[in-house]
Amino acid sequence: MNTIDIENIELELFLEAIYKRYGYDFRQYSQATMKRRVQNLLSTFKFNKVSEMIPKILFDEKFFEQLLFHFSITVTEMFRDPSFYKYLRDDIIPYLKTYPFMKIWCAGCATGEEVYSLAILLKEEKLYDRVTIFATDFNDKALQKAKEGIYPLNNIKNYTVNYQKAGGKSSLTEYFHAEYDSVIMKQELREKITFANHNLVIDGVFGEMHLIFCRNVLIYFNRNLQNKVLDLFYNSLIRNGFLCLGTKESLQFLEKADAFKATDNENNIYRKFF
Repeated sequence: MNTIDIENIELELFLEAIYKRYGYDFRQYSQATMKRRVQNLLSTFKFNKVSEMIPKILFDEKFFEQLLFHFSITVTEMFRDPSFYKYLRDDIIPYLKTYPFMKIWCAGCATGEEVYSLAILLKEEKLYDRVTIFATDFNDKALQKAKEGIYPLNNIKNYTVNYQKAGGKSSLTEYFHAEYDSVIMKQELREKITFANHNLVIDGVFGEMHLIFCRNVLIYFNRNLQNKVLDLFYNSLIRNGFLCLGTKESLQFLEKADAFKATDNENNIYRKFF
């Protein structure tokens, strides 16, 4: 048996240990993604082999909490992909305004930059008071950061550029307080946001959503898990509701793809039509 075979067995046992011990199921994430994540873990926690981490996972819950935070996909920024938010503002928001009340789900919200971007956009379009936003992630530490809404001050220059390109109608500085080397998002942006732990792999439907954000999450799943999650989104959306994916994601070749129609191919925004 060669080294690659042994490494694959170690990875399989590692993911199985996480699932059996804690219920977090990473077994259907893409293998390439898992290998990159595990290599990062080995470097961060100074292990030589994947198998050395398995006893720590089984017997040290605090270690697992640390591992889970590093294992999660938390790379994000405010108004990431500005053309997406510009399209949302110009083409989808006018349709959503026809509803007296709306529910929006930000799935895989990570540390919250995306959900605050959405809240700002809804504020500027005079729609915020008519929405309930559910921001979910399986990573409790990331969720706590999202609830706090505290971000490094040195990120704001880039966020401001994104905001302006996305059609911002004011100044981004109106939506946060600066303190020392951080910014704190204003409380008024959080009033309609419910942060909750939800795992796309094992948890159930969020019903009657008008809009679902799940951007740059599906690319880390294998095809079977992508189909499972798309079925979850299908059952969570109202008819004519919108599903927003990341720019590198697509519904092509997925089982429920025929139930959606692309409204913006560049930004991968889809509409459920039956």
